[in-house]
Amino acid sequence: MRLQGIAAFACATAISTGTAIAGGADLTVFDWSGYEDPGFFASYMEKYGNEAPSYSYFGSQEEAFTKLSSGFTADLAHPCSDAVRKWVAADLIQPLDESKLTNWADVLPEIKEVDAIVLDGKLYMLPFEWGNTGLIYRTDKISGDDISLQMLADPAYAGKIAVPDAASSAYALAALATGNADDYTNLSDEQFKEASDFLRSIHPNMRFYWSDAGQFDQAMTSGEIELGWAWNQSELNLIWNEVPAAMMRDVDKGIATWACGYVHLKSSTTPVDQVYDLLNALTDPASGQYIIDNWGYPHSNAKAFEVADQANIEAYGFADPKSFFEGSLFFDAVNPELEAKMLAEFERIKAGF
Repeated sequence: MRLQGIAAFACATAISTGTAIAGGADLTVFDWSGYEDPGFFASYMEKYGNEAPSYSYFGSQEEAFTKLSSGFTADLAHPCSDAVRKWVAADLIQPLDESKLTNWADVLPEIKEVDAIVLDGKLYMLPFEWGNTGLIYRTDKISGDDISLQMLADPAYAGKIAVPDAASSAYALAALATGNADDYTNLSDEQFKEASDFLRSIHPNMRFYWSDAGQFDQAMTSGEIELGWAWNQSELNLIWNEVPAAMMRDVDKGIATWACGYVHLKSSTTPVDQVYDLLNALTDPASGQYIIDNWGYPHSNAKAFEVADQANIEAYGFADPKSFFEGSLFFDAVNPELEAKMLAEFERIKAGF
């Protein structure tokens, strides 16, 4: 009754003053599937009458870039840091105002230093979540002592592996497997050939190239696949569902780290204050606690690690965030010419050429 009374009063006030009350759904977000979870933006929901933003979805950053470049409009989008330079160059996004970001001071310093978060002194992406892409395997089928990226090419696993349907992720895997991780963003012609040859060597073993993490999880659960390159959320989903699985986290054998967040699109038409209401909700410690405890992804806000379940923090290896940003391959922006080569060659590899 109290909430209804407040709502009625607010509505009457709006009518009497001639102002309109924005609805939560007036804000549009272009995002990965799953991030419409209200647990990520509880304070936004509270402010906008328990109404969530409107969501449209993309399956890869390449798809998102193509769609936005073709005129698709939204207020916010959710790329990862390696895409930001390209999006800025294409004039798709606008700088963020740090003074309107109530949680910016609490963002992990390691993430603030990630390439392309800030460009030419301007903040373009507000980090939200980060994590790993690594080799996940069935522990009842493969020994942790034996696991390696090179196993993906072993004929014993014909039809038993899966990797993302994304050139950037596939070539990160290949760069790690061929010992060229340090040069991932600017591979020489010889290194590019080595990486491409590795991807060709694992193609005959491919059950599928996944575009949805749920597809990967289901196949691993059923035993359809036994190992593959995927996000750490998949590892935790499998463990939570009592599937014997683990991610190889040996930096000497190969693991990648990424950071993703939200950008303010130039096509945005929703009032700026409402846009920042959602950004501030997403980076609130409560949002961070939710994503850590329920999704298994580390959050950008350092205070989230204080309020999240400490047993989870230890179990997921998040006690020392700095360690994730050292020693692993980090997904930075790839040289544009190299990126074009990766995209074209990956399509050929998937087609069996």
